[in-house]
Amino acid sequence: MSSSFTLLDICLSPRLSVVLDLGDYSEREVESLQWISGLSQLQHLDMSGANLSKASDWLRVTNTRPSLVENLHMSGCGLYHIPGGIANMTNLKFLYLDLNSISSIPKWLYRLSHLQSLILSFNFFHGEISSSLGNLTSIVNLDISWNYLNGSVSEIFESFSRRTSGQIESLNLFGNNLSGQLTDKLDNFEKLRDLDLSNNSISGPLPPSFGNLSCLEYLSIGDNNLTGVVSQLHFTNLTRLVEFDARGNSLTLETTPHWLPPFQLEMLILDYWHLEPSELPMWLQSQTQLRVLSMPNTRISGTIPTWLWNFSSQLEYIDLSENKLYGEVRIFRSSPFSEIFLGSNQFNGSLPLVSSTVGLLDLSNSSFSGTLFHFFCNNNSEPKALSFLHLGNNLLSGKIPECLRNWKKLSAVNLDSNNLIGNIPRSLGYLHSLQYLHLRKNHLHGELPPYLKKCTYLTILDLSYNKFLGKIPMWIGTSLSNLRVLSLRSNQFHGHIPYKLCDLTYLQILDLAHNNLSGRMPRCLHNFTAMTISSENTLPIDSLRENANVVTKGREVKYGSSLLSLAIILDLSDNIISGEIPEELSSLICLQSVNLSYNLLSGRIPPKIGDMRRLESLDLSRNQLCGQIAPSMSRLTFLSALNLSYNNLTGEIPKSTQLQSLDQSSFIGNKLCGPPLEVNCSNTNGTVPPVADQKHGGSDLLEDGWFYLSLGLGFLFGFWSVLGSLLLNLPWSIVFNRFLNSIVKKLYGVIVEHF
Repeated sequence: MSSSFTLLDICLSPRLSVVLDLGDYSEREVESLQWISGLSQLQHLDMSGANLSKASDWLRVTNTRPSLVENLHMSGCGLYHIPGGIANMTNLKFLYLDLNSISSIPKWLYRLSHLQSLILSFNFFHGEISSSLGNLTSIVNLDISWNYLNGSVSEIFESFSRRTSGQIESLNLFGNNLSGQLTDKLDNFEKLRDLDLSNNSISGPLPPSFGNLSCLEYLSIGDNNLTGVVSQLHFTNLTRLVEFDARGNSLTLETTPHWLPPFQLEMLILDYWHLEPSELPMWLQSQTQLRVLSMPNTRISGTIPTWLWNFSSQLEYIDLSENKLYGEVRIFRSSPFSEIFLGSNQFNGSLPLVSSTVGLLDLSNSSFSGTLFHFFCNNNSEPKALSFLHLGNNLLSGKIPECLRNWKKLSAVNLDSNNLIGNIPRSLGYLHSLQYLHLRKNHLHGELPPYLKKCTYLTILDLSYNKFLGKIPMWIGTSLSNLRVLSLRSNQFHGHIPYKLCDLTYLQILDLAHNNLSGRMPRCLHNFTAMTISSENTLPIDSLRENANVVTKGREVKYGSSLLSLAIILDLSDNIISGEIPEELSSLICLQSVNLSYNLLSGRIPPKIGDMRRLESLDLSRNQLCGQIAPSMSRLTFLSALNLSYNNLTGEIPKSTQLQSLDQSSFIGNKLCGPPLEVNCSNTNGTVPPVADQKHGGSDLLEDGWFYLSLGLGFLFGFWSVLGSLLLNLPWSIVFNRFLNSIVKKLYGVIVEHF
């Protein structure tokens, strides 16, 4: 429609409207379109994006000549059913109903014998795919992807007659619930260019008849249950094949060393295949147009051949991770903004130099050694495109260099599980785009530097298992307001938990365990908004390659980006935190795991703890909690791990399916009765015999407490007078401070518990 005409002009001149595009209605709610019925010459109607949930009635108006309509676009129109008026459009050739909420396909749709293109993707279609598909005798392009349709994949292919199958050019069945094996009678689909069967449950072998689809350009069969051997025979006549995506199957590729493929691929994705022989295929050298090469976890072994280093200059994406490659990695020549993933292999030697155009680089989980200086500080004059860097779990040593400041586009840095030493360098403060910083399991020390507050986009900050000390700075809560994960676990932090941490409204994982933190738990816990609202309202983790290590239910788990968005965890265990558990903890109703064990907490378990309905793991063991177990705890129906042992709890264990199914060890070291304990409440006359506290070996703690206190104080005075001069040296100071804290923590626990 010419931009010089208005909707009023069209209504007054119905014969003018051969093509009508309602782009102006995009994203608006339309209540009536009956005026369209006056457009007697209408052939093409595009209403994509307009909300027609209340206006599809226009198709039932009879003033139009529906037989003239050939092209109808109703993508993303908020439809819950296919309007029945479409049945009268007997000459319809192109029908787009994707991105709606339609759940069923009416039988009359298969009678539209002139349909050439039918797009039904991204809906809620369910049930079996009808064999009536074969009645669409003019169909060329069929897309029913991203639905919930069932059916046998072989029957779908067989439902098309010889005449129909011979004209189909594009068939997209991605993301349904199709099952069964593929038919070996594919020869009739002689014009098929684009075939997508991925993300279904198709099983069995890949039939050799695939090799006869001579027009095939794009083939995707990934994420199914295919098994068996794929040989050169399967590619015999695929001279036009450009993209081949078969990831996530249990297929084996067998080719001869000197095989020359008939195709020129741009994309090859064989994730989780088995290659025979188990080496990078020599025939890859012939693929001069290849841009994407993905072969992770394909059992490839040996060194990277020399030809790949020159070959890499044309690749935009290469993934050879999770294999058995070894040796040194040479300089990568790469195309602009390329992505290189070589993690989880057996490489050794120094880190390679990479082109300044590399955008993502993963060299994790190998045996690279040496310092970071050579990698970061070579050719600093060149602008760096690198945004994602993963060098974790190697043998790297030395300090993090100051020249890191030249890599200003870095948004994710993972250096965890190495042998790095020294302080956090000032250079990190120059990475203003930094979102993910992993430095866990190194030998870094010192206080957290204030220049880290400049990284205001930080989403994940993991400094666990190092030797950082001092107080947790207030600026974490004020400057790093985007934090989703904060882990300072197993360091030497002391002092109170700063109340400003409560300003981290997006925080989902807070792990301050195994430090020397003291004082009371902050009462502002209810400000952790992400812990109080449902997970669908929390922010997603942007990077698909991002992950974090989380301790829950007593074990460490690595969460990928998808699960990380759902994890909500609080761990303050093994500190010197005292006082009562604040009532505000009960307001964090989305918490899945809470660990407050090995502290000096007293008072009662919060009575409203049962409001935390999503709680799966709760550990309050080895504190000085008293009174009865809160009756509301019986409402924690998801609870699978509970530890209340070694407190001063009394009375009967509340009755619930969850609590009675737990092991007795969850409750020992208290004065409790009732199942799952063998102590019968009716026979105790209100008292329960004490159980020896294994925390202190069951000895006379009052007597031993005074003994250890006098022994410890005497030792400290003697030790200070003899070695005081050595404390002027920083490393000695760090060691001694840790030693003092550990002794004070134990003695303080003895005194508070028994006095």
